[in-house]
Amino acid sequence: MRNIAILASGSGTNAENIIKYFSNRISARVTLVLSNRSEALVLKRAAAQNVKSIFFDRSDFYSSGKVLDLLLTESIDFIILAGFLWLVPENILQRYEGRIINIHPALLPRFGGKGMFGDKVHKSVIDSHETESGITIHYVNRLYDDGNIIFQAKCRVDASDTPESLAAKVHALEYEHYPKIIEDLIIRLPGN
Repeated sequence: MRNIAILASGSGTNAENIIKYFSNRISARVTLVLSNRSEALVLKRAAAQNVKSIFFDRSDFYSSGKVLDLLLTESIDFIILAGFLWLVPENILQRYEGRIINIHPALLPRFGGKGMFGDKVHKSVIDSHETESGITIHYVNRLYDDGNIIFQAKCRVDASDTPESLAAKVHALEYEHYPKIIEDLIIRLPGN
């Protein structure tokens, strides 16, 4: 059984979906949820699912090594970003090379990069008159939304779509595909 940590900055609906998905799997389980926002709803969602949830600050993440120490202490095998808005520091990238993934609410390489998250992405897609959008699951590296793409799923962008209605379509793709892709990657880890 592999241990998963989720890093999130917001409401945590994706995190909660992943926690529930792995609650009855033998491949892995979510054992830790970390957030860089003390008031993030994701911490409450995780606690409600009996998953250890911890807030960390910028110093814990980038300077002191506390977050890496916590990941190692909790025997974390795989890291999932789910609405996490900071770049991952080098010490964690090196220790978990090939075992950190992110989901982006658009079809990368378009509509990605620093500051491109949530409704900003959906508004940009609509303003660009795109006919499709979707999700991109990718490995995490030193840059925003730049790692090798693992999987994409598409949805139609209708002329009547608003950022909110497009977000609903994209969320449905996230909930359907992200846990399955995570599980597939974990099953293929060395030692399984």
